[in-house]
Amino acid sequence: MDQMMGEGGGFPLEEWFWEMPICTRWWTVATIATSALVQFQVATPFQLFYSFRAVFHKSQYWRLITTFLYFGPLSLDLVFHVYFLQRYSRLLEESSGRSPAHFSWLLLYSMTCLIAVSPLISIPFLGHPLSSTMVYIWARRNPDTRLSFLGLLVFTAPYLPWVLMGFSLVLHSTIPKDEILGVVIGHIWYFFSDVYPPLHNGTRPFDPPRWWCRLFERQARAADGGSEAEHINHELAVARAPGVAPPDIHQQG
Repeated sequence: MDQMMGEGGGFPLEEWFWEMPICTRWWTVATIATSALVQFQVATPFQLFYSFRAVFHKSQYWRLITTFLYFGPLSLDLVFHVYFLQRYSRLLEESSGRSPAHFSWLLLYSMTCLIAVSPLISIPFLGHPLSSTMVYIWARRNPDTRLSFLGLLVFTAPYLPWVLMGFSLVLHSTIPKDEILGVVIGHIWYFFSDVYPPLHNGTRPFDPPRWWCRLFERQARAADGGSEAEHINHELAVARAPGVAPPDIHQQG
């Protein structure tokens, strides 16, 4: 029995869950719960996807959130998507100092952009492009990290989004427009958060506003005793965090 428990006395799955930063943790929980509701016929996919008319004419505002949470019914494919989502989301959130204000601001930016653009390209469920945004930002901030795909193709992290697009193209024989959209939105964030500031005296136009930081980090600031400016200037730094690779992509030593 002791071998089944972690060093802290909990099951490995429980430890894995509580070790996740808060935004990633509840995004993962909500994703699994949404698929379970569909699986047990409490809800249907038709009640979850984003529709401008349904949201703004019929006041079905929950669709603004559920469109990012449904990846399909309970299956091995869902397990893969959830693992992939939480891995890169976790790495990004941890690289921000586990700051819920900064990472949630990134999520809000990405979700707003996706909702604004989705009617133009007919993407009803936006979880995949949101996940692709996280993958792209992590990949650009880890240029020296080496990965392998299916144990055959070895490449550095910046090529990861393109490798995944190529695999999706081969697997489904269609252009992965959802992943392309996620890459575009991710690149805009990466440019204004990582490339633009050094060229413009440290100006960071995509940092969260003060009221957002106060909303999410009031208790953290009180505990740290740090100045408000230190928290506001805290950035999503380049992540070098190690981690277990998803089933088909392996990080090289």
